[in-house]
Formats: sequence, C-alpha cells, structure tokens
Amino acid sequence: MPTNKPTGAQLVISTLKALGVDVLFGYPGGAIMPIYDALAGSGLRHILVRHEQGASFAADSYARATGRVGVCMATSGPGATNLITGIANAYMDSVPVVFITGQVATHLMGTDGFQEVDFLGLTLPVVKHSWLVRDAAQIPAILARAFAIAKEGRPGPVLVDIPKDVAASFVEASEMGELPAWTPAAPKADAIEAAKALIEQAKKPLLYIGGGVHMADADAEMRDFVERTGIPFVSTLKGLGTVSTYHDLHLGMLGMHGTRAGNMAVQETDLLIAVGARFDDRATGKLSAFAPHAKVIHFDIDPAEFHKNRRADVAILGDLKQALPALRPTMPDISDWVKLNKANKWQHRFKYDAPGKGVYAPALLKSLSEKAGKKFIVACDVGQHQMWVAQHCEFEQNRAHLTSGGSGAMGYGLPAGMGAKLGLPDHHVVTVSGDGSFMMNIQEMATLRRYGINLKIVLL
Repeated sequence: MPTNKPTGAQLVISTLKALGVDVLFGYPGGAIMPIYDALAGSGLRHILVRHEQGASFAADSYARATGRVGVCMATSGPGATNLITGIANAYMDSVPVVFITGQVATHLMGTDGFQEVDFLGLTLPVVKHSWLVRDAAQIPAILARAFAIAKEGRPGPVLVDIPKDVAASFVEASEMGELPAWTPAAPKADAIEAAKALIEQAKKPLLYIGGGVHMADADAEMRDFVERTGIPFVSTLKGLGTVSTYHDLHLGMLGMHGTRAGNMAVQETDLLIAVGARFDDRATGKLSAFAPHAKVIHFDIDPAEFHKNRRADVAILGDLKQALPALRPTMPDISDWVKLNKANKWQHRFKYDAPGKGVYAPALLKSLSEKAGKKFIVACDVGQHQMWVAQHCEFEQNRAHLTSGGSGAMGYGLPAGMGAKLGLPDHHVVTVSGDGSFMMNIQEMATLRRYGINLKIVLL
C-alpha cells in the first residue's frame, strides 16, 4: 500500500488548515472515522460535543461572533440528520458554516446500507450549495470553493458529504487552486440618484436596519449614514447593535415584540429605508397595514428579496459598503419628525420599577448588559427571555447579539454561547435561556466542563 501519498482524509485536514481554520466542532462515527484519524496531531482544535445539534449551533455562533466561516463535522445517517436543525438555522439567518459529513462507502450507496441516508438530498432546501465527493483528489478545490460560497454574497451554509472509501483512498497530492475573486456588485448610479431624490422629498424618513448590514461588514458605513443624515432608525432582532442601542435616534426593535415608539414611527413614516432587511412577518405583521403611508427604498445583496413581501419604490442591489457611502442626499428639515420620535421614545420608555421582592427579569438583563460593557455578547435561546433580551439589553456592536432569528430554534443558547466564547475568549459571553430551551441541549454542560469554557449562564 502506498505511503507517500496523502489520503482524502488527510487532504481534508491540510486544506482546512490552509484555509485558516483553527477550531471545529463535531462528533465522530464510522463513516467519518478516516477524517478523525487524520485530525490527530494536526494542530486543529476539535471540540467534541455531546450531540451533533450542539456542534451545528456552536459552529453557527462561532461564525456570527467572529465573522469567520464556522466548521462542523458529523458521521453518516443519524449523525448527519442530527445536524439538520442547525443547518436550517444557519440558512434562515444567512450564517456561513461549512458542514462536513461522512457517508457510507460508494459501493453501498443506494443499498439502504447501515447508517446510510441521502443527506445531500435531505438538505437541498436549506443549503446554499452542496457536494457529494466522488474523487478524493478534488477535496482541496471543493473545500476552498465551499468556504468561498459560504461567505460571498448573502452568506449561508454549505455541505460537503464524503464517502468513507473516498476519505480513505490514497491520491496524488493536489492543491486548492486559484479561486476567481468574488467582487460584490456595485450599486447602480441611477438607483442611488432615485433614492437620493426620495430622501430629499421626505418629511418623515425612517431607517429600518436589518441583519444584512453586519453580514456585509458595513456597520461603520451604516453608523456614518445615520450621523450624516440624522434619520431616526428602528432595528430588527438581528439588526440590534449595528448602530449602538444607546444612540438617541434609536427607537428600538420594530414588529410584534418591538417598542411602541418604534412601531409608531413605522406607521407614521412617509419613507421607509430598509437596509439589509427582508420584511419578515415578525417585523411587519399584517403586510397591507405595515408602514401604510410610506414609499420604500430597499438595499440588499440578494435580488430575490426585492418585492418579495413589500414592493420597493427604489431597489438598490449591491454591496452596502459601497452603497451607503454613495448615497449623500441634501437633507430636508426633519427636525419636527425627530423631536416627535424622541418624545415618543421618552414617553413610552420601559419602566424598571416593578413591584415585588422577586427578580424582575427586564431590569436584570438591562443591568447585566450595562455592567458587561462593550465586550458583552449574549447567546440567547428562544421564547419570552429572547424578547426580554432584545427589548432590554444594550448592544454597542452587532455581533454582540446572537440568537436564532428566522428559525426560532429552542436549544440554541447553550451551544451558541460555547461557540462564541471559543471564538472570542476575551469577551463577556452570557447565555440567556429559559428552562425549556436549556433542557434541549443541556448535555453540552459536559462539553463546557471538559474544555474549561468559562461561559456565564442566566436561566429564567
């Protein structure tokens, strides 16, 4: 047997290292064992979780917190199917994660072999792209492309499914090759001019800031736009912290669980400027009654979002880092509008003087975020506590608020806190959970103990 050639599994590990991976999450099993054998002594830090769903959520939050691509591994059959909720979660919230799964040997595929499942077929609706690897020599190029696709444009999860015999086979060493550089689309000048004209005519403009801003790494550009224009803004669940929640123009989160001042502004605005947001049902409620007096400017990197839920008067496709600085309107006098919104914000502010001797959760969470300061990161589960975090915690940067938004997956908080703390060990990472969500992945308490991960947990 040749020993001077790498195996497909060894190419997986060497390629991950070449792509800058330092930590990955997973759980081994028969079909992926060749890759785990190659992992030993590689220098990569592998976090052995107690359940594959925990690995998927940890890789997801690692990506959200760091801005890098998360990596997760599992074996075939039930190992892979345990990832599906995490893959769907990353897809719904546009998070770049590469999932590497083992598959039964190629001669067993299609025979209903032990722990065989068509995982590529199962996950097609919830991945950005996927591969079933047939030739080990292609592994470096496939993994490099997987990382690029996960990050470029609208981010999302990518699957690489590797049969056991492909991982174990010896091949000639191969390189990743040069990938064509992805250049984000520049906004069209006529769209920018049309948006400029609408803003200059507006009397009550309002910014609607979504999670797409930080995905574009355009937080600084968004903050500059707010300062230049002085336009009040509301945030989505995933947009909180893009511009500091302490900002006097911030009216809070909009939508079903949003602030009264924020929702009043939405209903009164004559120009809604949606930036990296998708008009989802939790933000809009009844679409026909949402911002009924407003014209709409919609910024997004994904053309599929334009006119999907709300027709835009001006749709600006392209990179927010280019689009926001390019839009430089001469601002009309909106001082009365700004004063009205500030007055509403004060009048309808949350009160923290609840009667009773027990802990008042909103006050607790507000105080926690204020004391933790700029290095505060919350990994939140789903339920009432999630809405309390969104309503009462203060966020000075976007990657501080990690939660399952579109999917609403209970069980996210504990493994998500683990992933965030491993990605940003010098930050104050706190998991906020409820008893139902906490129990769904409570087994990851053992992972925290095993690796000495200093995660703080608030259980409500």
